[in-house]
Amino acid sequence: MSSWGGAKIWISKAKRKEIRARRRKLEYSGKKKNGEKDLKEGKGYENGGLFSTSSSLATSEGAIDNNNVTNVSQERVITIRVPSELTGAKARKFRKMERRKIRKHASNDELSTDVAIIFVDENGKEIATGDDNNESNSDEKKNSKELDNNESEQTQTMTKANKKKKLKVQSYPNINEAVAAAKLAAKISQEETERRAKEENLPEDSKQKYVAIDCEMVGVGEEGKRSALARVSVVNWYNDVLLDTFVKVPDRVTDFRTHVSGVTPSDIKSTSNAMELVECRKTVGELLRDKVVVGHALKNDFDALLLDHPKSLIRDTARYKPFMRSAGRNGGKLRPRKLKDLVKENTSKSIQIEGQAHSSIEDAQGAMELFKVVREKW
Repeated sequence: MSSWGGAKIWISKAKRKEIRARRRKLEYSGKKKNGEKDLKEGKGYENGGLFSTSSSLATSEGAIDNNNVTNVSQERVITIRVPSELTGAKARKFRKMERRKIRKHASNDELSTDVAIIFVDENGKEIATGDDNNESNSDEKKNSKELDNNESEQTQTMTKANKKKKLKVQSYPNINEAVAAAKLAAKISQEETERRAKEENLPEDSKQKYVAIDCEMVGVGEEGKRSALARVSVVNWYNDVLLDTFVKVPDRVTDFRTHVSGVTPSDIKSTSNAMELVECRKTVGELLRDKVVVGHALKNDFDALLLDHPKSLIRDTARYKPFMRSAGRNGGKLRPRKLKDLVKENTSKSIQIEGQAHSSIEDAQGAMELFKVVREKW
């Protein structure tokens, strides 16, 4: 709690700490400015730190007259008085700080090329400073060791980081997952072999009544939200293609959905071999007549073709309950799954490979193979 103009003001601990730091900074900057001014004027510090400066020419033989000296360096001698109350480590610290200050200012002084610093006691007797040199050398060694240690730590840290990155790149499959996948593949292969053996005994008339269909759509209308038929593919029991054609879209296409449908503008333009919608409906209707139609999400295909088909002759793998999944954790409404995932789990084939456009022929063949797995149960 502090008082200001008679009123009490509460100041937090952090704020008081900030105020004290600001005061210390201001005091230090004021002392520094005074010291710089004294140095420039050749004066000394008050209360311990008084020193005098003199410029002379000196050699190893002693002081000599300026007129008789050649090829000698100009030297600036600064004498600093050490306060009597400072002894031992405190005195060494004082001398060290004074050297730094003087050399910093002397380096900016263009008139002097070298500075000689002499420390004296209260009686003017010179103080031996040999220990200071040893101390400065030890400080340099410590600093160099610290730098070396920091560099070695940084190198070790970088090496560890690189190793971690390499370990992340070199990811290995879980052995349990690999064993489970191998067992599943072997099981699917065995079931497929048994199923094909049974299919060989299936009468040809029964095989001929099954066809699979798949359609690709493009977007029309605002933002391409409405779907329009752009390609139709029909295959038989043996996955032979009975029909595969692009369809001319009567409306303006606003989204070709090429990354999904594989349809490009050149596929359905007027000069291509694409069928007219009316002709396509007629051709597909004749192929599907009295046939058991297999597909995935057939409602969308029939809506695009504007066709109806008897419910008893529809085998929609998206609506087959064993192929569906529940929406919630504890059960709930069943939801259809992707054809790609169902084919991969139940057959030895893979469709809709990532990075490639969907093929209506491939999807129709995948739906037919998926239906064959559960034909007897269905």
